[in-house]
Amino acid sequence: MRIALSTGGGDAPGLNAVIRGAVLAAVSRGWSVYGIQRGYGGLLGNDRVVSLGADEVRGITHVGGTILGTTNRGDPFKWPTPQPDGSIKEVDRSDDILAAFAAHGFDALVTIGGDGSLRIAQKLYEKGLPLVGVPKTIDNDVSGTVMTFGFDTAVSTATDALDKVHSTAESHDRVMVVEVMGRYAGWIALNAGLSGSADVILIPEIPFDIESVCRKIRERDARGRRFSVVVVAEGATSKGGGHVVQASAAPGGMERLGGIAAVVAKEIEVRTGKETRALTLGHLQRGGTPTTFDRLLSLRFGAAAIRCIAGGTFGVMVALTPPTVSFVSLKEALAKPKLVPLDADTILTAREIGVCLGD
Repeated sequence: MRIALSTGGGDAPGLNAVIRGAVLAAVSRGWSVYGIQRGYGGLLGNDRVVSLGADEVRGITHVGGTILGTTNRGDPFKWPTPQPDGSIKEVDRSDDILAAFAAHGFDALVTIGGDGSLRIAQKLYEKGLPLVGVPKTIDNDVSGTVMTFGFDTAVSTATDALDKVHSTAESHDRVMVVEVMGRYAGWIALNAGLSGSADVILIPEIPFDIESVCRKIRERDARGRRFSVVVVAEGATSKGGGHVVQASAAPGGMERLGGIAAVVAKEIEVRTGKETRALTLGHLQRGGTPTTFDRLLSLRFGAAAIRCIAGGTFGVMVALTPPTVSFVSLKEALAKPKLVPLDADTILTAREIGVCLGD
């Protein structure tokens, strides 16, 4: 068997561990493995296809990023192609992907990515490409799996930042508003906010009333707690409001969220008179060494993907269904995003320990 690997979308801690798990599991079966660099770019002439063996993946389990590189602008169905007049046009090059795949003599593809990358994978599978998906996103918003790799590390990074923010907030009697990633799901904000003892947590699933937030801050002031820490997910919205967007999305891409922390901080300062600062953690949450949990989950996912191929199972995504790693169909996993349920025990816990959720 000749197996190809690709990593697409935003990077996440644990990508290299997935690659290592898949490569070693394939090599143990006597198979050959090749890495497609920069998403599908290596198949379309924008980069290379490289051989991967035990030597190439030695010592990378703990290393952040991906040795194959990645891109969030690599949709082969909307491939940005320069035109004679200098403009860029989106061209469907999916047939070129299938032709290049066959020309390399590949038998199967392991594609590692989040919601966007897995949707591309589903379309390629429907065109006849034999593949298995591995769910990768720090946002933890892919259905069918209890957790995606990269999420635990992102939450740990955000929690560590909140621990540091507490001391400076208390020293200056300030309100600190910390913005975390997550797109339209509040998993990072909720988990890091609870773990980091935030006073207010704002998530996309619960549109917030800014006056409710300010009331919580005033109540703390009245009790002598003259500082507050507010965690806000980048996709959070006020009641009746829309998402705060950094910049227009590239053609065919998603809107780039960001800036909600500054909006919330300004409103808090105007309404309460308290000195308020905004902090956006941004891509800090994507980088660095993966946690033990993410390393182990990534290795398990990589090896499980090869087991799927060995069993002749394609068009599926490996998934964590504790205590095991199993698989679900890509179609099922992509049917709807995994958002924070309003009756989740973490939501109930937040309310019961006095955290304001903005409603």
